[in-house]
Amino acid sequence: MNRKTAQFLIPLLSILSALVVSTLIILISGRDPIIIFEKIFHATLGSAYGTGQVLFRMTTLILVGLAVALPFQVRLFNIGAEGQLQMGAFAAAIAGAMLPASLTSFYALSLCILAAMGAGACWALLAGVFKVRFGVNEVIATIMLNFIAQGITGYLLTYHFAVPSTVHTAPIIDAAIIPSLYTVTGLFAKSPANLTALLSPCIALLFWVILFKSRFGYEMRATGLQPEAARYGGINSGLHTLTAMSIGGAAAGLGAANIMLGYKHYYEAGMTGGIGFTGIAVALLAGAHPLWILCSALFFGMLEYGGLTVNAYIPKDIFMMIEAITILLVISFSALGKRIQQ
Repeated sequence: MNRKTAQFLIPLLSILSALVVSTLIILISGRDPIIIFEKIFHATLGSAYGTGQVLFRMTTLILVGLAVALPFQVRLFNIGAEGQLQMGAFAAAIAGAMLPASLTSFYALSLCILAAMGAGACWALLAGVFKVRFGVNEVIATIMLNFIAQGITGYLLTYHFAVPSTVHTAPIIDAAIIPSLYTVTGLFAKSPANLTALLSPCIALLFWVILFKSRFGYEMRATGLQPEAARYGGINSGLHTLTAMSIGGAAAGLGAANIMLGYKHYYEAGMTGGIGFTGIAVALLAGAHPLWILCSALFFGMLEYGGLTVNAYIPKDIFMMIEAITILLVISFSALGKRIQQ
């Protein structure tokens, strides 16, 4: 089995196996799996509003998945997408609230998006600096930075930026709001899907071009596969480590802009909802391939919203179990495939 076949079969087998296991769990809970899955389909892709909800979640998952996938090509495990999301969302919220109301949409949106991407990139870059300068494992660094990001945003929100008698910042100015798809196209009525949904596939395509169609991407992948050989060949592995982490953090920041500028319009504690951690699962299921992440994000987006729609019939925690089982199966099938090849 060659590598390309494995990249297709392993995620497919993992999803099918996870669905079989979830069917058994639903049966044990006393419900009919066919009815449950039918309700999920009608509530997600079977309605305009549900499709918009899935598209909104999928957009953030694509960008957070890319934040994990790009560093993974350099054999870096970015566990810090959640913290990068929080910092990006908070930066966009403060920038959007402080801008003058007379500013045009082009400048307001550009500044807020740059604030979100810049905050995410800088937060991820810290882990890269710790790795290159001090040899700190990026898994440990990014996990700890998640907690620090939560502490910083929580402190600043509570003591400096929260609107009195609330737990959120002041709303951003109208010019900084990303228009919804319903406003622009008339599709997905009343759903939070916005124009960022059109941008995220383009970002995934851009990442694919950088990784697989450019010299810079070749050097980046070479650094991940054989760092010693890459250094011997004149490739600056430290630079690629820093670049991969910062670009990944910027992608997470753009995911924060989707939530903040396209939906919430202010920052509040817990608004990211752990989606940064789900992005790790999205990247793993896709084999860290930028284009496969589009399909992986769709699957997880349907699980995320579908679980909410049938919560009255079965606990939505079952769908969190499906996500976890899927990733465990991906890891297991990948290890099995390597063993067969050997």
